[in-house]
Amino acid sequence: MMRKTLLIVASGALALMVLGTVSFTPNAAARDDETYRLMELFATVFERVKRDYVEQVEDRELMEAAINGMLTSLDPHSGYLNRDHFKDMQVQTKGEFGGLGIEVTMENGLVKVVSPIDDTPAARAGLEPGDFITHLDGEAVTGLTLNEAVDRMRGRVGTDIVLTVRRQTGEPFDVTITRDVITIKSVRSRVEGEDIGYLRVTSFTEQTETGLREAVDALQDEAGDDLKGFVLDLRNNPGGLLDQAVAVSDAFLDKGEIVSTRSRDLDDTQRFNARSGDMADGLPMVVLINGGSASASEIVAGALQDHGRALVVGTQSFGKGSVQTIVPLGGDGAMRITTARYYTPSGRSIQAKGISPDIEVPAARLELMDNSRRRTEADLRNALDVDDEGGGSGEQADGDGADENLDGPVEDYQLARAIDLVRGLALYRERAALQ
Repeated sequence: MMRKTLLIVASGALALMVLGTVSFTPNAAARDDETYRLMELFATVFERVKRDYVEQVEDRELMEAAINGMLTSLDPHSGYLNRDHFKDMQVQTKGEFGGLGIEVTMENGLVKVVSPIDDTPAARAGLEPGDFITHLDGEAVTGLTLNEAVDRMRGRVGTDIVLTVRRQTGEPFDVTITRDVITIKSVRSRVEGEDIGYLRVTSFTEQTETGLREAVDALQDEAGDDLKGFVLDLRNNPGGLLDQAVAVSDAFLDKGEIVSTRSRDLDDTQRFNARSGDMADGLPMVVLINGGSASASEIVAGALQDHGRALVVGTQSFGKGSVQTIVPLGGDGAMRITTARYYTPSGRSIQAKGISPDIEVPAARLELMDNSRRRTEADLRNALDVDDEGGGSGEQADGDGADENLDGPVEDYQLARAIDLVRGLALYRERAALQ
């Protein structure tokens, strides 16, 4: 009996330390009888599991599961990171890590794809934002935590994993993906049609601001005076570091607020403002977003939209407008806890709403029309015969010839519309300047 009493007391003390780390001080907890009662309940359950569970369980395993359960019950983005997970997270923010190349969250007990990362095994396998992963190598993900599911998707480079995917209302299907080292090139760029600078930001890592400035300089050097504007592509960008989102917004804004974060204590409100200087020299901009644009990418789109610096085109963004703070726990990993919400310069909350585009352009694919059955003059009753005296070849002259010279269907309808808009804005500016 003495052993059990000591175990309960020790477990209660351990629970007190854990809870104290999260939200209580020991003195505050001592004044709260209800808190003490609940900690005793926890200690009782802890002791009973250790004594009666069908298999022996390590103390660390139980405590880490308890901490993680407490945090994950708050919202989908809070959680406990053990030492290995904490190390992995630090590597990811530097832009290189191992795995499938997929940003995921948990919804209704299933792993939900926020977005695949460009040029990774997940992207090449055709995974899309909004896909639900129901099984990993044939085993259901129901009952797993997000960290446990991510752990199973990771593995030795070159090995395969079979994901069972459910897309919208269709039948589930299997996708085999080969694990690889994921190296993220945060910013990609090219000149479109000799006059539009295309900037693709895949995620917000420590490399993003530097990569963006180098890309803009390269585009300006390549296009020279022909450069009419920029398309900033944030589609399927799952987010990343707040300071990098602020830096990217600041690069195109000359002044004003970029984003604010508001926590439970209003005194902790933070506001991030732009510094003087627009890297694009005021040239027209279009920002592309979709349902895979989340968090930091929504901050950028919202800031440029609210200031009228860019037109936002595409579809509604993901709606992750919460701030997670990483709190290291000594040598025992860290906890990720939601501490605030993001607000755009006009005061709009991003959380669960996302950014609405100024011009909604759904993803689509253009295809050439089949004109083979179109009626022509020659099909009409009593039509005049072909007159060869005018030097004509006698061949049918209609609009089909123009179609034959096309290179094929436009692969990216949203990007094509964005480029058209930038050219239209540039033309409007030129005419306004002449007037």
